Amino acid sequence: MPAHTTPPIKHLAALASLGTMPALLRQLRGLGGCGQPIRLDGHRTEIHPTTGQILSELHATDLPAGHLLVRCNNRRTTRCPACAETYRRDTYQLITAGLRGGKETPEQVAAHPRVFATFTAPSFGPVHNRPTGTSGTVRPCRCGTRHPDGAPELGTALNSETYDYESAVLWNAHAGALWRRFSIYLRREIAKRAGLSQRAFRHHARVSFAKVAEYQKRGAVHFHAVIRLDGPAGGDTSPPAWATADLLTDAIQAATTNATVPGPVVDGRAHTFAFGKQLDIRPIRSADFDGGTELTERAVAAYIAKYATKGAETATGTLDRPLKFLAELAQLDISDHARRMIRTAWALGGRRDLEDLRLRAWAHMLGFRGHFSTKTRRYSTTLGALRTARAEWRRLQAQANSPEPAPADNDETTLVLSHWSFAGTGLTAGESWLATTIHPDPKHDRELHADLNPEGDNRT
Repeated sequence: MPAHTTPPIKHLAALASLGTMPALLRQLRGLGGCGQPIRLDGHRTEIHPTTGQILSELHATDLPAGHLLVRCNNRRTTRCPACAETYRRDTYQLITAGLRGGKETPEQVAAHPRVFATFTAPSFGPVHNRPTGTSGTVRPCRCGTRHPDGAPELGTALNSETYDYESAVLWNAHAGALWRRFSIYLRREIAKRAGLSQRAFRHHARVSFAKVAEYQKRGAVHFHAVIRLDGPAGGDTSPPAWATADLLTDAIQAATTNATVPGPVVDGRAHTFAFGKQLDIRPIRSADFDGGTELTERAVAAYIAKYATKGAETATGTLDRPLKFLAELAQLDISDHARRMIRTAWALGGRRDLEDLRLRAWAHMLGFRGHFSTKTRRYSTTLGALRTARAEWRRLQAQANSPEPAPADNDETTLVLSHWSFAGTGLTAGESWLATTIHPDPKHDRELHADLNPEGDNRT
């Protein structure tokens, strides 16, 4: 259902009186359903470099909305479902390209050794969970209760007084550094198994990966990663004969065990961080060869893309935006466990010796300040390249639908002068209602898309 079921008559009447309703609808349609666009004041002028003739002018005040409206491009589903869906689909394409080629990535990467690995955080104390037996039946939690799926207490501490909130927050703050340390160790372990020195390894093979961070219900970050072994020039070259999925799996296990990052000393207590004992590594098979009975490329890409649009707020019920003051917590409906995590991050963030961690700025993310999705340069295409291609496609579509003939192609460079300044965010009541009638609820679109294609394949 539309967010505004009752039309704001007064606002719509004011818009209609201006006589720009059709143009406004076209401007809102260009947002692709974004409900919190950025409003910009300013102008853009194209000038012929030789004659000085003004070829075109665009002033924000002449646009139907009175401003240039730009999509917010927020990746969080809770902030902007439409932009988050675009980000999810782009991430799916990025991961898929690194698994079976396409988007200027060679198709031969599909034959390279690759695995899907999940790296977890260590334990900071017992939490409510749903343990399952070998037959899949749910066993009682340590508290003696069989929690139903989705119960609000899942992931919260059994005893908040003994749970190590300090280590949990600091683990999140150092998770990115630990991953970087792991990636260094992984190359060392692969070289060792190949009988090569670290210097010689780069001339024989290369490690490529793409990963995404996900929050567990207890509020600790863990990583899902596609890790691939290529030749020395990346996906364009075949890996050596000794490069196998089994060798890669063994090296990941060793690197995960050995990788540690020294943490701060807080009130005489020294912290050192490592990954948890739960490590899941599975080879990725191509559905074209095994009939889809193994872990397939499409399933992996859809799984990673799903978590690329989610943060701590989705898993733990915490916040999706920074806090300005700790007192704001008193007015928020969040779990006691999340509240304790945020308070701990805020308290640690006030220490001078931890100011480089910027824990107060990232208290809403429970201390994690790294990028949610990262990849090596040669894994596949980039999100920026996908956005550029989409913008060019839209430009060509708009040009094709324009009643005015397109200018003839020439080799001359056009001088562009532009100046834009921030003027706010969001839509007026009338604009918002109109935008919702153009673009139905993105949640409904995603559910329909999932019903039609449960693996989330996106070939557009």
